[in-house]
Amino acid sequence: MSTPRRFPFIKAEGHAGSGSLFPWLPLKLSYSRPTVFNDATLDLMGLLDTGATVNVLPYNIGAKLGVKWSEAQSDFYLSGTLADFPARSIVVTAEISGFKPVRLAFAWTKSNDVPVILGQTNFFMEFDVCFFRDSKAFEIREKKSRA
Repeated sequence: MSTPRRFPFIKAEGHAGSGSLFPWLPLKLSYSRPTVFNDATLDLMGLLDTGATVNVLPYNIGAKLGVKWSEAQSDFYLSGTLADFPARSIVVTAEISGFKPVRLAFAWTKSNDVPVILGQTNFFMEFDVCFFRDSKAFEIREKKSRA
């Protein structure tokens, strides 16, 4: 099993006070298409959200990775603020510094008004996370079954 890595909570832009600190995780996403030799890769921040049932990817990020909406699987709809937007399922490779790459399934939504969300399916199935709010930090580690 790998050693846990600690990350600081990050202040949300335009917000003041300790209530505006959030668990943003730096990661690299890549998407492989069978007909393309060079994978598109993006360095970005994902918001850890224990209340999110699924991982969510905004439309513009999926497009930058080279995903074609017409090639993504099955239309479905999310709930809450994304209820009016169709979504499709895609699987990408995620790299977090210090860990082996992992395949993450995302609900790729037609909305750009959402951050990259790392939710229960399947980010929290791949990693254990411990939040230390008073220390303004969180730790992640690979689950024993992955290591």
